[in-house]
Amino acid sequence: MNQRKFRKALKRLLNLPKGKYFLLYAINKIRHLWLKHTKSTSVAHPFTIMLELTNHCNLACTTCAREYKYGKEMDKGNMDIEKAKKIIDEVWPYLDSIGLTGMGETFLYKELGEIVDYIRNKNKGIIISVSTNAVAPDFINKFKNLIGKIDTIQISIDGLNEVYESIRGKANFNTLDKNLRTLVSMAKNSTTDVMLNMVVTKENYHHMPLLIKYAKELNIKYVDFTMFNLAAVTNIEPTYYSFYQSENFRKVLNELEQTIQNSPEVFVNQRNFKTDKSFRKCPFPWTHFYICWNGYVPPCCAKPFPKELHFGNVFESTVMEVLNSGKFKEFRNLWYKNTPPSFCKKCHFIT
Repeated sequence: MNQRKFRKALKRLLNLPKGKYFLLYAINKIRHLWLKHTKSTSVAHPFTIMLELTNHCNLACTTCAREYKYGKEMDKGNMDIEKAKKIIDEVWPYLDSIGLTGMGETFLYKELGEIVDYIRNKNKGIIISVSTNAVAPDFINKFKNLIGKIDTIQISIDGLNEVYESIRGKANFNTLDKNLRTLVSMAKNSTTDVMLNMVVTKENYHHMPLLIKYAKELNIKYVDFTMFNLAAVTNIEPTYYSFYQSENFRKVLNELEQTIQNSPEVFVNQRNFKTDKSFRKCPFPWTHFYICWNGYVPPCCAKPFPKELHFGNVFESTVMEVLNSGKFKEFRNLWYKNTPPSFCKKCHFIT
């Protein structure tokens, strides 16, 4: 466990719900263990959720599912703030963490600060994370009001300089670099951690070691590397995944490991580039439930398009009614059988 995770765990332990809400929280943890032990297709109240406040974005990244067929066909909008609060009211006593992240740029959501404050007023121990491209209009002014309120701000970067610009359409690296340096300075000595995340592709993998050096230069402690998930990328075949086992990739991966060893100031949490070939390796039927801006609950964050598949709408019923709906239970039954549905085709968990 790295420093960031340890501090977040300690914060949660020191700020558990009080009184009757602690009883609800504790009973729910026990219920979760029981349901898991009995291999039930039902779930307890979620410990963590992903709340898509908006699916509008100021960029057009080649690694983003919104830029392909399913994304082009999705309805676009912002979550009504009162409906967002309704969701939080239902789940907060049981939550350990919440991700205010979705298929859009979270900092385009005008009421982001109000939502963060609403969560913290419910329980200041709930860990709040936000993913951002950090180049949305007026980003720094929006961020400065959230320092010490957001626990982790994750910046999607996907390379440096011209490589970054070729992948993150409409973005300018100089703007990102300036914003990152300002952001790190503002967050220094606060409880807000800054993290970089790179989706690794054929076009940018050679920048993995460079990203560690860049993070070290900027005093950014945390970096994640993630595989390009093709579940919602309609014009790339699953044979693409074989690239992660190629000799050229392995050479750069070895260079990355050496760079990490030489940069103890930077913690790399995630760098798994192996496909799992098993539906039962996927955690999303059971956790990190994704709620779209319009209330629909799709299977996961890799393909959050309710027109393709959803299990219900939390604006029309309760969160738990959706999470334990018949359709969701059928989906989890497929997980137990290790029989992935067609919806999951090309996902790296099963390919």
